[in-house]
Amino acid sequence: MTLHDDIVAMGQRALTASRLLARISPRRKNAILKAFAQEIVKDKAAILEANAADLAAGKTAGLSAALLDRLELSAARVEAMAQAVRAVAELPDPVGRVIRRWTRPNGLALIKRRVPIGVIGIIYEARPNVTADAAALCLKTANAVILRGGKEALRSNRAIVAALNAGGRRKGLPEDAIQFVQTPDHEAIRELVQLEGLVDLVIPRGGEALIKAVTEHSRVPVIKHYKGVCHVFVDESADHDMALAIIENAKCQRPGVCNAIEKVLIHEAIAATFLPRMAEKLLARGVELRGDEAARRIVPNMRAATETDWTQEYLDLILTVGIVPSVKAAVEHINRYGSRHSDAIVASSEAAQTLFTEEVDSAAVYVNASTRFTDGGEFGLGAEIGISTDKLHARGPMALEELTTYKYVIHGAGQVRS
Repeated sequence: MTLHDDIVAMGQRALTASRLLARISPRRKNAILKAFAQEIVKDKAAILEANAADLAAGKTAGLSAALLDRLELSAARVEAMAQAVRAVAELPDPVGRVIRRWTRPNGLALIKRRVPIGVIGIIYEARPNVTADAAALCLKTANAVILRGGKEALRSNRAIVAALNAGGRRKGLPEDAIQFVQTPDHEAIRELVQLEGLVDLVIPRGGEALIKAVTEHSRVPVIKHYKGVCHVFVDESADHDMALAIIENAKCQRPGVCNAIEKVLIHEAIAATFLPRMAEKLLARGVELRGDEAARRIVPNMRAATETDWTQEYLDLILTVGIVPSVKAAVEHINRYGSRHSDAIVASSEAAQTLFTEEVDSAAVYVNASTRFTDGGEFGLGAEIGISTDKLHARGPMALEELTTYKYVIHGAGQVRS
């Protein structure tokens, strides 16, 4: 059997499973989710052993420290993975929820109701916790899922999927509701995104090359978890200590994630006093600074920023710094160079806050807070599939509601259209 045949067979099995999932009660789904969590904890040693092998291979392959951090599982991270699954079980079930109901003058009664999407393909890199999060969210929303993780986490993902299926079978999980593409062959991605009629939606999350490969070849609708070129703009009205704390957190707490900032813009009126303090703080944390000409006149030891720097997602302790003359200029810069993910303003001026929040075209726009909060859990949505930088049909953290669509159910009493 060829790779093409294998992937098509997976799609056919997933379609069958999705129709069975659509009939499972919320109580049964929650029981399966709790069994997922129990089995993850039970299989913790096997998962950590598999992850250790992935980490060793990653170090040999020369993966960056940031990527290794995303790949690494500890006992605490495995427990957190299980807890995230339990948290999904506690969330309200969106499937079957009535969005709207109304009656037409001719007596037709219409109901707009949430339903599963069907079969979802999720293509991701490096982070094995995505495997459990994606499976849990798809199960809660009665979607069958085909997972294709990165080769860096192949062993870890296999161990996690094995645990999920073992736990799920005990509580009636339909066969093939959770499938994992076992091969690291990149051709498998191309085959998966070609499954028109079998897969209803593809969600890629990873580097720019992965996103482009998926969108270029897909015959299935795609929602992109695109790169996180996130900004903080420090306005002339900003509290300097607050701005320093926000920038340090947004850059340094976990630099290898998509909601960490990659750029800082500073109002020219405060740059001479604020930038040296920021540079001192960040250099002490090991951050490499790259600046435009105006920034380098204030802090000369910064590396000169290139045009490429403004669009690059480093996922590392690197930060590009620019000086701008106004809030409007900051907005224009962000809309030109950003990735529509998460951007923040630090300001006490309500006028500056309003202009920024109304005109920055991003999924999440912050006032006086770190961009690190762009996360399903931090938003109170539970676990997430990813952060959509698209505008249709989901934007921002993709949690339960974003993994459903809707249908219209119409009740009549023999009406016909004239």
